[in-house]
Amino acid sequence: MSAADFLFAPEVQKLLKVVYAAPDQPFEPGELAQRSKLDTADVARTLEHLVGSGILKRQKPKADEPDTITLDRSFIFHDELRSIALKSFAAAEPLRSMLRSKFKDSVLRAFLLGEDKDGTVELLVVHGQLIPDEAAMAAACQKLSKTIHRHLKVHVISNTRFDSLAVRDPLASKLAAASALEIIALGDTKAQLPVERVGLLQSARKKLATLSRPSS
Repeated sequence: MSAADFLFAPEVQKLLKVVYAAPDQPFEPGELAQRSKLDTADVARTLEHLVGSGILKRQKPKADEPDTITLDRSFIFHDELRSIALKSFAAAEPLRSMLRSKFKDSVLRAFLLGEDKDGTVELLVVHGQLIPDEAAMAAACQKLSKTIHRHLKVHVISNTRFDSLAVRDPLASKLAAASALEIIALGDTKAQLPVERVGLLQSARKKLATLSRPSS
């Protein structure tokens, strides 16, 4: 169940997932039906609701061309609705589901960093002891990209690097942004924290302390 189910009907979510992925692109109803995998009757009924609510707008066709639909950026809650979509059914939830099912043994944490003006979603993955297979991760992200109709930009780093991110690191600044969202937290998967390696000097000191203890 989507976290946005109390706000949007399933048909609305499927249509908005397509439209928000290409906010400046006009869509014909038939194309929306194909991309959203809804039947034409559901698309027609849902579009009337969204146009009537002001979320979408209908563009007048030229000559014999069909009507097209696009986002209405003047809608008072446009930015808020797009953010809700990104943080739920349009990106966060599909990404969380994919990572937890395919990379549960390696992904320790994951963050949705936001999207750029072209609709590309940026993701930060933090791995534990195991490192996700690069080819498998690329293939899974490519498949998901087609499903959510968005390009994905993925960063995969170790937990050690994550813990030592400097303030001026671009990733650190994106994590601190209001648009960032943790979609996988510690304990959400079976991934294990990396084993801390004891430094050679510290190890030598421990051995020396053990040897210097009086025998009983």
